[in-house]
Amino acid sequence: MQLASTGGRQLRHAALAARKLAFEAGRTVTRKELSAAARDAEKALELRPAQRLVLSELVACWGEQNWERLLVWPSNDHLASRTGLTERSIRRILGQLTDLKLIVAKDSPNGKRFAMRDLAGDIIDAYGFDLTPIYARRGEWTSMLAEQKIMREIRKRAYDEVTVARRATEEAISALAQHFPALDRSDLDDRYKTLMSRTPVRSTTDLPIGLLQNWKDLRNLAEEAFYQTGNGGLRVQHKETNNGSPSESCTKSFPKKAEAVLPKERPAEHLSPALIVEACPTIADYGRPIHNTDDIVGAGRYLRASLGAHESAWNEAVADLGPVGAAAAVIYVLQLYDDDVSSGSQRIRNPGGYFRALVRMVKAGKLNLEVELLAMRRRRMS
Repeated sequence: MQLASTGGRQLRHAALAARKLAFEAGRTVTRKELSAAARDAEKALELRPAQRLVLSELVACWGEQNWERLLVWPSNDHLASRTGLTERSIRRILGQLTDLKLIVAKDSPNGKRFAMRDLAGDIIDAYGFDLTPIYARRGEWTSMLAEQKIMREIRKRAYDEVTVARRATEEAISALAQHFPALDRSDLDDRYKTLMSRTPVRSTTDLPIGLLQNWKDLRNLAEEAFYQTGNGGLRVQHKETNNGSPSESCTKSFPKKAEAVLPKERPAEHLSPALIVEACPTIADYGRPIHNTDDIVGAGRYLRASLGAHESAWNEAVADLGPVGAAAAVIYVLQLYDDDVSSGSQRIRNPGGYFRALVRMVKAGKLNLEVELLAMRRRRMS
């Protein structure tokens, strides 16, 4: 038996399952409630843009009738004119929404969609699409969204831990190259490159199985190699790299008066790249590897715009704290702002102004940036 060109539709298991869904008797549903349920469904099912567009147009057709089922009857031409999609795309997406148990087709004898009216002209029934599953499954959408939020947090923590382990590994390998250049580091370098090729960029994808543990193992191996090469300070002296004359005073390069040292002239070794990277994972937005203080300065200069801070604020910070201190302040404030937004507190309304105020507090000695970064790292690792 051949189905007619109008009225024939392939039977779908999902359509039969969705048809059994219903909400409690006597329940009235407003367009606002239906729209909210549809938005939750879009997020929970991660619908593509075209699917969201068609679904929102179907929901917009709901006239808030006091029926047991949420029926709408827009034609394909109407949906195409509203969405800008072709009729062929509309038909394909309607089938996809049916497979997702979001809509159920209620076919008329001739395959058309229309409303039925009584003698008084009131609409009493319709042939078209039943949107009841969208609203009936709202509890399912809530559960799925909550689970997705938990998975995002788990994924974020995993990426943070990988970032910390990777940065620490880079620091250990760099230290080996600096202090023990004769040491064979080929095995560490090869393992590092292999893990880098396996590590995806921070995104919605899950980390490959075992990757985090591999990074932790490589970090321990690199740090242990550095420790053992230096003999832990137990058996031999550390190799001296300073070949200057021992007769020269170790304070020869110091200014004669301590008062002559300006804040911007203070050494910034205490603001190490490892400390900043471990305390502030948001530095990953820079998109480049951080190996030394030059990379920190480059990241701070680049990320300054993310705070909405004016260039004059950056120049002031460089003049008062030095380039490394200014960059560390930018990254620290950016991490504070990111944590503030993630928690929903919204205490930092103007991150650019916050950055300028923080720089002045550090300059005045009211705030120690190194202590704040250490505390932030401790909170993040606890």
